[in-house]
Amino acid sequence: MAKFVCALNQSLDGYIDHDAPGIIPTPVLFKHFTDEVRATAGSLYGRVMYEVMRYWDTDQAEWDDADREYATVWRAQPKWVVSTTLEEVGPNATLIRSDVESAVRRLKDEVDGQVEVAGPTLAASLAGLIDEYQIYLHPVVVGRGKPFFAGSPPLLKLIRNEPIDGSVIRLTYAPA
Repeated sequence: MAKFVCALNQSLDGYIDHDAPGIIPTPVLFKHFTDEVRATAGSLYGRVMYEVMRYWDTDQAEWDDADREYATVWRAQPKWVVSTTLEEVGPNATLIRSDVESAVRRLKDEVDGQVEVAGPTLAASLAGLIDEYQIYLHPVVVGRGKPFFAGSPPLLKLIRNEPIDGSVIRLTYAPA
């Protein structure tokens, strides 16, 4: 059975704007993310987050070795994309267009290991199926973006905290 984990970078004021100054990962944090992706059984994306992550499907001339390593790991990972508007998805990805709850429950039953649930709207719609929330808390206030929790946040209990890179801490919560 899969363990569903929602893990995202977040500012002190609760936003996940990945382009905001202070949220862009340092080399140490980026290596941590590469290792995390390598250890997961796959990723379940909402449309918007999947479109952001598609950046890693195509090599870029300006990439360094760390970027190329992340892209290789990400491309090898199975991906499931929940969208009613996309007509197709990229390599190693499966499109879930309808009966999302049944498809996701089947995925949870059939996949062994950790599956990242990426995208706040998708995570909110699957709140009852998420086993952990991992907040990578960055010490910045951005004042804009999408909130980590779309809609009402679930009741949570802190189960772990881990400094990652000097000023970033990963807070891991389970449903209360």
